[in-house]
Amino acid sequence: MGNEEAVFFSRVLTEMTLSFHIIYATIGVGIPLMIMMAQWVGIKKQDEHYILLARRWTRGYVITVAVGVVTGTAIGLQLSLLWPNFMELAGNVIALPLFMETFAFFFEAIFLGIYLYTWDRFENQKKHLLLLIPVALGASFSAIFITIVNAFMNAPQGFDIVDGHLVNIKPLLAMFNPAMPTKVAHVLVSAYMTSAFVLASIAAFRLLKGSNHLYHKKALFFTMKVGLIFTFATVIIGDFSGKYLAEYQPEKLAAAEWHFDTEGKAPLILYGILEDGEVKYALKIPFALSILAHGIPSYEVVGLNDFKKDETPPLYIHYLFDAMVTIGMLMLVLSIAFIAGLWRKWTFISSKWYRSLIVIGGPLSILAIEAGWWLDEVGRQPWVLRGIMKTKDAATSSGQVDTMLILFAGLYIILGIGSIIVLSRMFRKNTIEQELADRVTEEAGELD
Repeated sequence: MGNEEAVFFSRVLTEMTLSFHIIYATIGVGIPLMIMMAQWVGIKKQDEHYILLARRWTRGYVITVAVGVVTGTAIGLQLSLLWPNFMELAGNVIALPLFMETFAFFFEAIFLGIYLYTWDRFENQKKHLLLLIPVALGASFSAIFITIVNAFMNAPQGFDIVDGHLVNIKPLLAMFNPAMPTKVAHVLVSAYMTSAFVLASIAAFRLLKGSNHLYHKKALFFTMKVGLIFTFATVIIGDFSGKYLAEYQPEKLAAAEWHFDTEGKAPLILYGILEDGEVKYALKIPFALSILAHGIPSYEVVGLNDFKKDETPPLYIHYLFDAMVTIGMLMLVLSIAFIAGLWRKWTFISSKWYRSLIVIGGPLSILAIEAGWWLDEVGRQPWVLRGIMKTKDAATSSGQVDTMLILFAGLYIILGIGSIIVLSRMFRKNTIEQELADRVTEEAGELD
């Protein structure tokens, strides 16, 4: 296998691993916050349904954590096997955030185990709720530290380069790079948003299947309301992300927007196709790109033609941006309509077609997360460490990467199918109606 083939298969394997892992990682970051909020509402309102929401979500969450551990371990393994030159160059810099990410995960896992073991062992449920704080913090900080590694790859700093080596490393300066604030904030709020809509999708699905139980209606209301809040937050942070790109990675912004010529009053281009370098059939929003990039309608935005051809990202990232934004706007409209419909007592929010849209919204939210990560990673190309090391120089020259690709693909298929089967059987055999009946029986037995 030549180096070009090794680079290609290394990129495909890494992208496949990240694409699979990001599903479980996103849920792993967002669900603990949902559990904590549901249990807090249940305690505050003395509502058994919200307490059961927390309990049942936790059971499913444990399965996703187990799969996430496997895929996360695979990422760490592949960093060393597939990208040895990158690790040799930057390993000393990213070692600290990688270690902190591992520490945050174990911190989360320890308290999650205690939380699960102590169900119904506290007379004061508020004390049990306190165990969820380190779980939620550990999950979020795990995402923060791993995102810092990605941010460093986009905006490397905190070192000197001597004879092709990174020396005089300042770990904190490297971690708190210009990309870190917007990337960390965007990862966190989008994970919370996506988790809320995935849980809302499940609740809407149960209602569509004929279960008119109040539990599912409360679950839908709670998750759609939380989803709306974090969708607004995602939109705001997305605006800050656009301004970061305009300042530090203008070539990525220009490629994502198909903005070729440097000009002021730049329009935002959505959809469309490229024919001989000309954009056709696109939706153009006047001045919007200048506003996104600099907050001023007349401000000049650097075009793609001002950069070297071999240092510009692939132009198909435009469609990734379109997919991410379109799904985000759809979920914003759906959640606003739901909350407004409850307030104004509109009947359409209980219709099958509307609930079907919410069901579809869960997988679409996952797809938006995928598109966002592909946009971020592909948009950094041709660099693995922007401005310092190109992807082709970072990869292994091993001839076994294609075999690794097949083996890991098989592993992910088994994990994906296995987790779906386990989760579906877990909740199919233990319906909310059965669980409520069992709890009534337990309470009656305790009174006797």
